[in-house]
Amino acid sequence: MEDKLILKGAFSIIRKWLWLIISLTISAGLIAGIISFFILNPIYESSSQFLVNQNNPGANQEYTENDIRTNVELINTYKVILQSSRILDQVATELKLKMSNEVLGKKIDVSSAESSQVVTVAVTDTDPQLAVDIANTTVRIFQNEISELMNIDNVRVLSEAKLSPKPEPIGPNKLLNIFVAMLLGALTGTGIAFLWEYIDTRIKSEEDIAEKLHIPVIGVISHVDETEESKRRMTSKKKQGVMLDGTS
Repeated sequence: MEDKLILKGAFSIIRKWLWLIISLTISAGLIAGIISFFILNPIYESSSQFLVNQNNPGANQEYTENDIRTNVELINTYKVILQSSRILDQVATELKLKMSNEVLGKKIDVSSAESSQVVTVAVTDTDPQLAVDIANTTVRIFQNEISELMNIDNVRVLSEAKLSPKPEPIGPNKLLNIFVAMLLGALTGTGIAFLWEYIDTRIKSEEDIAEKLHIPVIGVISHVDETEESKRRMTSKKKQGVMLDGTS
């Protein structure tokens, strides 16, 4: 029974403050829509792949399972080298990029499938052509540098990044942004409603008396407007005057 009363009270608060909840929900959705469609720049992604081999086998030499395992272990090292200052400095210089290595490094994501010798270098940028250039330049410089750094020549480019005739942005997700903003708006409105009801200790009805003071309500005295009360008295006096005239 108590749970039902609590639930009923919660619904009553939501119904009372529904205008605020709806207003914040719509406002948040509109703001998110304006930002997503008109302010945020679209983000494009381009990727290049290379294969990691242990060495250059001769015509009669084959890779062993141990060679493949070693290649996979090397990939973790290569991921670090790809985003090191030695590589990023050369990429920024060659492409004449006016950004720090920290910013450039955040644009580059290096990944590989589990137990795979294939490494993918994906680059995101607001300029699709620049994303292509950074991806290809990074892989090419890395391929040149790795032989000097580790005295091995085991990187082969599988596929270069290419610019699509009609690049499709990968972000921002406009509909998701609007949905999340509206959800946050609704939660904020609901939170404000319950918080206000919690801190507002004023007694506004007989239900508040019964709930807060824990005493039964025996009767209710209605509020009478002074103007209406004056009119009622004047009318009563006039009626009394008419009755007196009639009796005289």
